[in-house]
Amino acid sequence: MKDANLIVGIDHPDDAGVYKLTDDLALILTLDFFTPIVDDPYTFGQITVANSLSDVYAMGGTPLVAMNIICFPEKTMDISILQEILHGGVEKMQEAGVLLVGGHSVEDDELKYGLSVTGTVHPKKVLRNSGAQDGDSLILTKPLGTGIISTAIKADLANETAIAKAVTSMKTLNKKPAELMMNFRVNSCTDITGFGLLGHACEMIEGSDVGIEIYASEVPFFTEALEYAKMGLIPGGTYRNEEFRSGMVDIEHSVNTDLVKLLFDAQTSGGLLISLPQQEAETLMCEMHAFGIVEAAIVGRITRENPGRIVISG
Repeated sequence: MKDANLIVGIDHPDDAGVYKLTDDLALILTLDFFTPIVDDPYTFGQITVANSLSDVYAMGGTPLVAMNIICFPEKTMDISILQEILHGGVEKMQEAGVLLVGGHSVEDDELKYGLSVTGTVHPKKVLRNSGAQDGDSLILTKPLGTGIISTAIKADLANETAIAKAVTSMKTLNKKPAELMMNFRVNSCTDITGFGLLGHACEMIEGSDVGIEIYASEVPFFTEALEYAKMGLIPGGTYRNEEFRSGMVDIEHSVNTDLVKLLFDAQTSGGLLISLPQQEAETLMCEMHAFGIVEAAIVGRITRENPGRIVISG
């Protein structure tokens, strides 16, 4: 079924759906939920909400209302755990200015939590994960490595410093970088989640007449994650990302092979990847640093030199 008001649908993989209501108002609709990645229920609630809201920010919109999605093993798990998850979740929604309007729960053998989120955006200001232009610079707003650190946590091998860094990153909203970037001429944007930096970057240029060069030495990452990668603590999702997308990626010999694992690493509540003209990118990055988004970095460029492919340089 076709609808002239559907701006973003299922014809191309993007971060959310967008439906136009009027000439100056469109809805952004997204849904996400997953199993716990940290032991603390309250923290899990915060991370999950930050992750769910991120798709709206990546589309250039403002999240407005949300509904809880809950799968809970009520026969084997104390209800207080769920209460703490929801407490963490609602406090993160309040931080984002999002109103919780309801939700649905089912009994399940495995705990899962997430949100269905509705946001708003001007129909002419929708950002997509395609549309990057030759000469653009790429800004990444958060470090990589949360998937690898989560795997180290499950193996009881992550130190407290690594855990604290990853948790702080994952529960941090993408609200501020999203607000800042709207003052610039952004050509494309996506948030880095399960497909990893390279997987989401591939979506940016797949089937287009431009390619990407990633500056490996400029990509922010958690140093502990690189150590864990060397130890072989790689999540299954990271291996799947590499297997699926390696055919689009060329890696210079000087690039550390363990660092490549971080570039493919499946993230939870990762940063925004923003494509915009070079001069504006430098200004935006400085503004982000001034507002405390200190890990934001220019990590690559859009080029016609390798259309439909990604080159990772040293």
